[in-house]
Amino acid sequence: MSSYQPPYTITSKILNLTSKITESMSELKHNAGQNITPMLRKKNRIKTLAGTLEIEGNFLGEEKITALLDGKRVLGTIPEIAEVEGAIRAYQELENYRFDDINDLLHAHKILMSEILTTVGAFRSSNVRVGEHIAPQAHLVPELMTQLFDWLKESEEHMLLKSCVFHYEFEFIHPFSDGNGRMGRLWQSVMLHYYNPLFSSLPTESIVRDYQEEYYKALEDATKMGESTPFIEFMLEMILQAILKVGNEVGNKVGNLTENQMMIVQMMKENSKISAKLLSEAVGISVRKIEENVAKLKKLGIIERVGGTRGHWEVK
Repeated sequence: MSSYQPPYTITSKILNLTSKITESMSELKHNAGQNITPMLRKKNRIKTLAGTLEIEGNFLGEEKITALLDGKRVLGTIPEIAEVEGAIRAYQELENYRFDDINDLLHAHKILMSEILTTVGAFRSSNVRVGEHIAPQAHLVPELMTQLFDWLKESEEHMLLKSCVFHYEFEFIHPFSDGNGRMGRLWQSVMLHYYNPLFSSLPTESIVRDYQEEYYKALEDATKMGESTPFIEFMLEMILQAILKVGNEVGNKVGNLTENQMMIVQMMKENSKISAKLLSEAVGISVRKIEENVAKLKKLGIIERVGGTRGHWEVK
């Protein structure tokens, strides 16, 4: 039995988000499972690849990634194209990796970085600093990674939570000389796919790219706190947004809505008396924008105000 226990606290926010994700995945499977076509899977895989690469500064973009997937030649620097081709190959194997096998992680790194690094599939041999974060010394990395994978094998924690904890701990250890960001995001996707295969159709990495500053801040906040709690909360929010986005794309029963509108509807389902101010805080947009979206939802007949200012919302 592994004695290693990554530090984190189960907050009310984590419990609520886990519950929402579980419920939303169930709804997605029920409402849209048959409508997630190979074309949509490919489209979202391209979004995933573009997202994870753009976070690292590779802006080759969805159009050129699509062309490379189709075997066409594209204009770009040799490193840019090598990074894209490595990511394509690494994600093509996503469903074959065993999430709790450290050798599969090393193999995935070899696939991802084969044309970029000479030290592929091996832990770093030098000390590194990432911004303000001084990663553990190189000689400690193999033992730290072994402990982390032992925890993955033995922990009975919910897989959603485990995937977020792993992602943070992986970035904290920073086990490779390059490719750590891409590998951390890939491995969380491997774990999510193991939990529910529908996750391989979700563009979670592209949602993270849209909130890149918040992503880095969540990593920094967790490091300052000495536990992964802020990062877990952030990543669960990203996962929920990815589910709602795909539910919207495949014709979810609430209609062809934006991500913000989907979140507003979801919040109103959970709290029929929710205020514009609380919606603004939860969705992350201004009260004025909330009111504009609410007006559109009312016009579409998706929501209705019952009882005036002291009344409540009804989701149709």
